[in-house]
Order: sequence, then C-alpha cells, then structure tokens
Amino acid sequence: MNRKFLSSSGVSKAHIPGVIFPFITPSQSLTHTQPIRAYSASSTEQPSPPSPPTKNDNPNSPPTPVPPLLPSPFSAHQPPSSSSSPQTLTHIAPTGEAHMVSISAKPPTRRASTARGRVVFSNPTARDLILKGLNKKGDVLSVARVAGIMAVKKTPDVIPLCHPILIDGVDVRVELGGHGGGGETEEREGNGYVDICVTVRCEGKTGVEMEALTGVSVAALTVFDMCKAVDKRMVIEGVRVVRKSGGRSGDFVE
Repeated sequence: MNRKFLSSSGVSKAHIPGVIFPFITPSQSLTHTQPIRAYSASSTEQPSPPSPPTKNDNPNSPPTPVPPLLPSPFSAHQPPSSSSSPQTLTHIAPTGEAHMVSISAKPPTRRASTARGRVVFSNPTARDLILKGLNKKGDVLSVARVAGIMAVKKTPDVIPLCHPILIDGVDVRVELGGHGGGGETEEREGNGYVDICVTVRCEGKTGVEMEALTGVSVAALTVFDMCKAVDKRMVIEGVRVVRKSGGRSGDFVE
C-alpha cells in the first residue's frame, strides 16, 4: 500500500518500495526551481537522459546538418591511402594554372612512340575510287602519308603545352583494307577502311607520344577530307598509342 507523508520542506512525497518520488503541492509549483530527481533505495543517482536537440525558431536559417553514424562507402571523396603516393598532373601548377613543364634537368635519352588509327567507310564507293586511283582530289593514301609527316613536325604548334623537340625520324604507313575481311566487323569493314600507323623517334628529354598521335589524327582527317564527297558517314576510330619506349616511365606495349 502506498503511503503519503510530508517532508520537512513541506513537499508531499509518495513512498513506493525502493523509489521515492517527490510531489510538489499546488502552492509550491510556482516557486519550486529545483529539478525533480528520482532516487533509488541505495541513494545512487541515475544518469539523466540526453537533452533533446534545440529547436530552431528561425524559419530562414538552414537546418543543422546531422552527421552520419557511419561513413558511406559511396562517398564522392575518399582520403588518399598513406601507403601510395598521390598521382598528380604534371601540366597543372600548384595554383591550378596550366604551364609547360621544365625538362632542363632531365638527361636526353633515346625515345620512340607508335600510334595507330583507322578510317572506316560506310559504303564501298570510297574504297573503290582509292583502289582505282579515280578520286577527284588525287592519291588519297599518298597525301594522307605526307600530311601525317607534316603534322608530326607541327605538333607543338597545335598542342599548347608540348615541347618543341628535334625529331630524328618519322615513319607513316597508310594502308587500304576491307572487302570481306571476316570477323565480327565484316559487315562494316567490308565497305573498306584505311589503316594508319605512325612511329616517331628522337633523342631528347621528353617523349614523342603526342607527335605520333597528332600524325595519326591528321592523316585520318586528310582521308576524311578527300573522301567526304562520296561518303559522309565515315568513322575515325581507335586512335591510340600502341608502343612507347625510353624515358623515366619505361616501356609500354599495348
């Protein structure tokens, strides 16, 4: 049975076995400023529950962000691993501006790079005209070959951050193919294509990958220009570096 009694301070209390809860009389409810606490029979204070987050009364202020309990595995930013050094772009300065990398301290070494690409025709007309030498603009393969050599030498003029270097040699091969070559692309390549391969060599302080890629690209554009009158759906594809040797980064083969 619950018993009700008055304490020395005039606060009414109800006694439940093991716990004492104070009750504030109506006359004291307006003047009592002390927090109400519950005490166990052993007089050990229990930890109070965490206070709820404060409510933001200003509707114009942004809501307070709540941090996630666990980091998301799909976070857009992951801290770099301490075991591996971060890779950086050599043409970007610490200020974020583009600049030409200084190679004055690098020793000259023998370097070579080979790039390839292909122009695929959408109909057999262009290939037939090239094969018979009847293209109105002239010998497509020969002009494309010369264009590739010229482009290699002009690479620093069209690629802003390329170093002008001494070219020791350029080999440009432009070959006509197609018509029943077989394989998965037989239907498309059966209309004919032009394969382009450019190899650039030098003895210098920087590589010649860009020169090889520029040679392939301009040779392919020349084929496109000379054949666009009979084929407006040609595709230039697969322009890439397939071999590279020399330099600090070592050799590379596709």
